[in-house]
Amino acid sequence: MQPDSILFWNAAALEANRVSHTDPDKKEQTGPALSSRAIAIVHLAMYDAYAGIAGGAGFPRYFDASVPPPPPPAAPPLPATLSRRDAVAGAAHTTLSALYRAQREFFDAQLACFDTTNTSFAFGVAVGKKLLELRANDLDSRDCAYRTSPNRGRHRVDPDNPGQGFNAPYYGAQNRGFAITTRHGLSSPPFSNGTDPKYLQALKDVRARGIRPDLTATLPDGLFDDRRTPQDTLNGLFWGYDGSVRLGTPPRFYNQIVRQVAMNTVNPAIGTINGEGENARLFAFVNAALGDAGILAWQHKFCFDFWRPVLGIREHDERLGPIAPYGGAVNFNDGDPGWLPLGAPSTNSTGVKNFTPNFPSYPSGHATFGAAALHAARMFYGIAAANKAADNLFPAPRFVVSDEFNGTNRDNDGTVRPRYAHFFPGGLWEMIVENATSRVLLGVHWIFDAFDFVEDEAGNLVPSFTNENIGGVGLGLRIARDIFAAGAGKAPKMTPPASAAPPIITPPANSPMPAAPQQPASVLGCVGAAPLLAAATLSLPGEDGEAAGGQLAVDTAGEQAAVQPGSQGQVHNVYPSGLSEK
Repeated sequence: MQPDSILFWNAAALEANRVSHTDPDKKEQTGPALSSRAIAIVHLAMYDAYAGIAGGAGFPRYFDASVPPPPPPAAPPLPATLSRRDAVAGAAHTTLSALYRAQREFFDAQLACFDTTNTSFAFGVAVGKKLLELRANDLDSRDCAYRTSPNRGRHRVDPDNPGQGFNAPYYGAQNRGFAITTRHGLSSPPFSNGTDPKYLQALKDVRARGIRPDLTATLPDGLFDDRRTPQDTLNGLFWGYDGSVRLGTPPRFYNQIVRQVAMNTVNPAIGTINGEGENARLFAFVNAALGDAGILAWQHKFCFDFWRPVLGIREHDERLGPIAPYGGAVNFNDGDPGWLPLGAPSTNSTGVKNFTPNFPSYPSGHATFGAAALHAARMFYGIAAANKAADNLFPAPRFVVSDEFNGTNRDNDGTVRPRYAHFFPGGLWEMIVENATSRVLLGVHWIFDAFDFVEDEAGNLVPSFTNENIGGVGLGLRIARDIFAAGAGKAPKMTPPASAAPPIITPPANSPMPAAPQQPASVLGCVGAAPLLAAATLSLPGEDGEAAGGQLAVDTAGEQAAVQPGSQGQVHNVYPSGLSEK
């Protein structure tokens, strides 16, 4: 029996992600944003190649009418027939070889299972080239000419890893979507110069649950009993995949999970476990959602430009920071100038410190990626778009083994971590919530980076999903719903060129070199602020005294969606935007 071509090439793409973060000579498409883009391109090409051969209303093409897709080949003389799996192979091999050039030999070896001489394979090659052409002017992860602000509340490098730089500051604001129909917005995180009550709750929460183990004794009495438990530590590390050696990035892990669902779960729409066609549709939805999650999460990260806990806790007092003293009055004892987080794990890198990621905090990338990918899968398996409750898509005895705890990989002290079989009785929804929460347990995110929250009777902060304009989970859910609805539940459709335009337009390849790139953040908040869910809009004056080019969104309670004064306070001069690699 021939292998499912979608699962076959999905595995090849996940291996490419792993190798690109492991072999120093093969570092391409690294980091969460670029890896989500790469995996989206590959799976959308595979789907469109499959759909072009399959035809019919059940398999609509991905490409928009403004970008005519390659026509499927005519059927060869009988008894030969057109081959869907060979078309998939042509698309996958073409895109993977272009995105991961250093791994071409590996991709060539995979072709032994396919016929590369027929018209179906050639059609897949044409589809792959079309997708690559469509995304050729995308911005990459460069940080050239990116400027940081010394102002309170703004993102700067991790003080425990001061040479880290910045990952993909222009990527989100300048790249168009894969399948979204609108650029979903977010409300600002709570801050008010460090005095907002919800911000203070979040600060105390991550200070206690995210602290580096050897510093736990420094917690004040009021927080010591709230410190991270061993199970918390396990859950925090379980979802890591922070570009580590032999692990790769979060999009790889979410695909590993969806593979288990695809191979073991009866699809209610067909009454059986997925075949090749259903997997083409499923993985196209999941990876289009991941691709758009990377774009919108990075747009908002560098637009709100909000600091990480390692800065917020160490510099909580208004007398601490690069241009202190600041205005306002906070309780010095709520912070700690010596605080450090457990950190994102430097797995398989003995002697290398754990770290705070090199991009702003709000919203959480993990939370956005996880919610977008896993909710897309939930809807594909018949769960209502608005559902935010436990599901039965991962029943016992099924479990997940993360590569962070597979009994082989090591922590940064060189100690092999034990194998951990993690059960999820609440299904993919439980995974969405735990994945988002995990970043607080590592001390690299605030709880509101993941979702809004309330305090329960015991004083614990618990998720609240009523307001999806706060945090990455709400953003990811909206991305998944948008893509699934736009594709009528059948397959993703390309974001139309006239819809969901990025707030900063990348100049064509023959444009003159700009004096400096336009910065994603400004004194008025995000460039081209995106709409909120069920939100009104408010026009604000621009930096030159005229009306701003975009509108700044406000929620129905009237809260301004720009970051509070003091956290977005640096005025940036507007220059033409950065140029793509092309």
